[in-house]
Amino acid sequence: MARLQTLLMTGFCLMGLFAFCLTGRAEEHVPLPADANRHQADSLMQKVIFFAPLYEHIVESYKAELYIKGRVNLKKRNHLLRFVPSMFRMRKGVNEYLMETYNDLHFTAPDIYDQKVKASVGTASEFWEMDGHLPEYFHINVYSPTLFNDQLLSPLAPNARKYYTYYIDSVMGQRHNLQYKIRFRPRSKSFQLVAGYMIVSSEVWSIREMHFFGRSEVTSFDNRVKMGEVGELDEFLPVKYDVEATFRFLGSVAEGSYTAVLDYKDIRQQNPSREQRKREERRRYDLTESFTLRSDTNAYQRDTASFNRLRPIPLNAHEQELYQAYFLRRDTLLRAEKPKRSNLEFWGQVGDVLISRYTLDLAKVGSVRCSPLINPFLLDYSGKNGLSYRQEFKYSRLFTGDRLLRIVPRIGYNFKDKEFYWRLRTDFDYWPEKRAALHLEVGNGNRIYSSDVLDELKAMPDSIFDFNQIHLDYFKDLYLNLRHSWEMVNGLTLEAGVSIHRRTEAERSNFTLLPPESQPSLPEPSLPPGFDLSVLQKFRHTYNSFAPRLRLTWTPGQYYYMSGKRKVNLYSKYPTLSLDWERGVKGVLHASSAYERFEFDFQQNIPLGLMRDLYIRFGSGLFTKQEELFFVDFTNFTRRNLPVGWNDEIGGVFQLLDGRWYNSSRKYVRGHVTYEAPFLLLPHLMKYTQHVLNERLYLNMLAVPHLNPYLEVGYGIGTHIFDFGLFSSFANWKFKEIGCKFTFELFNK
Repeated sequence: MARLQTLLMTGFCLMGLFAFCLTGRAEEHVPLPADANRHQADSLMQKVIFFAPLYEHIVESYKAELYIKGRVNLKKRNHLLRFVPSMFRMRKGVNEYLMETYNDLHFTAPDIYDQKVKASVGTASEFWEMDGHLPEYFHINVYSPTLFNDQLLSPLAPNARKYYTYYIDSVMGQRHNLQYKIRFRPRSKSFQLVAGYMIVSSEVWSIREMHFFGRSEVTSFDNRVKMGEVGELDEFLPVKYDVEATFRFLGSVAEGSYTAVLDYKDIRQQNPSREQRKREERRRYDLTESFTLRSDTNAYQRDTASFNRLRPIPLNAHEQELYQAYFLRRDTLLRAEKPKRSNLEFWGQVGDVLISRYTLDLAKVGSVRCSPLINPFLLDYSGKNGLSYRQEFKYSRLFTGDRLLRIVPRIGYNFKDKEFYWRLRTDFDYWPEKRAALHLEVGNGNRIYSSDVLDELKAMPDSIFDFNQIHLDYFKDLYLNLRHSWEMVNGLTLEAGVSIHRRTEAERSNFTLLPPESQPSLPEPSLPPGFDLSVLQKFRHTYNSFAPRLRLTWTPGQYYYMSGKRKVNLYSKYPTLSLDWERGVKGVLHASSAYERFEFDFQQNIPLGLMRDLYIRFGSGLFTKQEELFFVDFTNFTRRNLPVGWNDEIGGVFQLLDGRWYNSSRKYVRGHVTYEAPFLLLPHLMKYTQHVLNERLYLNMLAVPHLNPYLEVGYGIGTHIFDFGLFSSFANWKFKEIGCKFTFELFNK
């Protein structure tokens, strides 16, 4: 294959030289007519696209030093800008901010970028992270079919000519070294398509420079990537980035300008022998070599003197003025600091908590991360579940030996059920090499449905009870789950633990007799014939359960890397299978019932290339050996009290199913198929379809007693601001209803 590609490349080069000899000598810069033949541009792009897959994977790995300099200028701002979760804290009267970082960068094919900041200085550090999205602008493989971590369709993709038009802007260079400047623009409006130009070398059809620009709902970007020279080791790698970005939100305008320079230290290109060794290494699925920088926990430098020795590009006069003003302002505040009024300081801190996202790094204690408490983008609405709000905090502490403690409290409120939900999850990874950990979770779950006793009472022919005062439909659920997990071999995990529930009536019931005039005319109206007192013995206001539990999960071909002593699982090309068993034991901790539960689950994400994915999930469950009143509470088949957005268990959620079906069926079989693609149904020709990032087709199937089958078909769109889905349901092959789901996702993607 390599020999064939070499012969083809040589042939293309000879044809190009032969055509050049016929047309004569080229000037340094010869602009072509405005109506340049698009067929000629398509012919050139056909060669560039043909060689793109070869150049995309030609570099196996590299190590480089990456210097990034960024400047943000607040052109317009209002008070609402503070409510943006990812926005840094602005100083009063200061509109320009400067930041510099010096990084070690390690790349391993196909798309593993490991970056560690080892030095940084600046006038504000908060704006640098941008929720982790900023590094995407400097991790670009121009030959890849997608850009920005599969967010944009590249003009070099195999099917790019369906979405882009090309024309030759100009021809540059000498006879032996022609370079074509080829412009490209999208055929239709879409936030996932870009416009710009590329400069291509005719000899090898590789790229010397690519310039592309595009926008989203709130951000526009302009990215220039300069590549290495032909014949050099960095020929197929970027050597410099220039990025311009403008953020617009509710009248506020922030402009960012970034420059990045790479100094390569070790570039390794693929060859047959190395590729063969790599395949042998992949059999062990250990990618630790690709993530060596992440295991380095040394603190990076922040002092200006050290950074001056590292800076490869000198500061201009304006940037030096920004630093001088920052140091002067800082020194002035230190000297003239006024005593703070305790009440104003307290309410100022409360305000920061309400509207700011922050991370507290506490020495020898750990770190706490929290999003703003007042955040409209954590709201969710669906027809069945109504409106809900959620909030989550994260505390973590790293101990010696890479042992990790995580505590994650979560709170939420469902406005339809008028129910406050809370959960506290704690994980302690005490043996990180084997992913062995202790897990504790406590909280209140869904209001669970059980109608066994009520059905028996109503089935009695001449009941004397007032059913308006018997409320056995819903119970509040307080639960505690304690389990231990251990990855016995790579991809095979065993979990063992106990599950404890205390279920209490949501509304207390009373067995009140009907008035005499409403009772049946019987010889003894208070106790009708055939009345079974054992029914009342089944009734309790509170039900407890205690159940040991085992869960076995297997993911074949699990890729991972070691971060120090910690094993970090990455991905797998194969499905994940799980078996779950639980046995309720009567009498332990006042448990009132016994039961046995079995569940099986299968999940797989199948990438289809070019931003298309197929998600498959199916499973089944069964309750057996139940005694007296028990609650059907499956682990995999359950209703979410606080629904999530676009990434909801790979589509494995029923959007329109009534919540009572989750808890009234002793067995189930379900399946989910979701297909996701950026250009699916919408033609992207109308004015507003450019806002659509992804489209999804849903097919959800369920079989339970008395509902066989239940089907949901749906269509959803994902944008930067919100996600929306429209669903139709069918019960027992008959149409039932239409519903929708709406979730705010701005700044959450």
